[in-house]
Amino acid sequence: MMNKIIVGVKGFCMGTADVIPGVSGGTMAFILGIYEQLLAAIKSFDNIWLKQVVTLQIKPAVQRPHLGFLIPLLIGIGCAVLFFTRVIPLPQLLHSHPEVVYGLFFGLIIGSIVVLLPETGKRDSTSFLLLAVGTLLGYLVVTLVPMNTPDALWFIFLSGMLAISAMLLPGISGSFILLILNKYDTVLNAIGHFNFAVLIPFGLGALTGLVVFSRVLSWLLARFHRQMLLIIIGILIGSLWKIWPFQVRLYQMIHGKEKLIGSEPVFPKCWSEQVSYALVMMFLGFVIVLMIHRLAKYKNQD
Repeated sequence: MMNKIIVGVKGFCMGTADVIPGVSGGTMAFILGIYEQLLAAIKSFDNIWLKQVVTLQIKPAVQRPHLGFLIPLLIGIGCAVLFFTRVIPLPQLLHSHPEVVYGLFFGLIIGSIVVLLPETGKRDSTSFLLLAVGTLLGYLVVTLVPMNTPDALWFIFLSGMLAISAMLLPGISGSFILLILNKYDTVLNAIGHFNFAVLIPFGLGALTGLVVFSRVLSWLLARFHRQMLLIIIGILIGSLWKIWPFQVRLYQMIHGKEKLIGSEPVFPKCWSEQVSYALVMMFLGFVIVLMIHRLAKYKNQD
């Protein structure tokens, strides 16, 4: 029971990250040490499971997926989304106090980089090259600007596939990918008006991306664990450009609400309360990751 509660809490943290534009739920899963477990759980919905469902083998079909992990995780994610959109309106706090909120996530990512780097082993030219590749990839993605794209069904399908794939990859936000593809408004409008002509191809694309990309990532991590870890850490480093708390932010009205569509990092020109709060939250985020890492090490030793 305690393990399920812990997974639910981690799901809550992932859901919180998903509410933040530019922050990936995959990043939080990586920080919390459940990233590979999440990929394995997604992979458990395979051809064997599908055959069991089709042939009405109820008990094996229920037992095969990692439901003991996924159910509390999804409950935690759902609770976080509801809590931070209904009880404490985090999107509003992002608009009124962005430095404070982004400061926490900046500290979380810095902390995760610090604790993960020693796990990559020896320092050599290959390590620095892979880190550089990951950093460049992360930077290029988070600095892309929205482009003009078609509204054809095939592109809606592709948008769903790319968005969910980005959500699985630490350091890159699925909603940010939709903004780049100029489909954020399209999908949001379809959800609000139950436009199934858009929702069905988008959902099928997301499902396809989830099935395919989770297996690709899992395969790469199984065979090239150290190399993939270095690239993912690099992506986290590259994403810091977008998570830096002090930014000149550009907003656009979407369905009567201001949505963040772009930002440019700046250095604070003077000391202020917001700067102090942001630095405190950075330190808090950094300490939280160190504590999680230390607790995980004690648990593994036990």
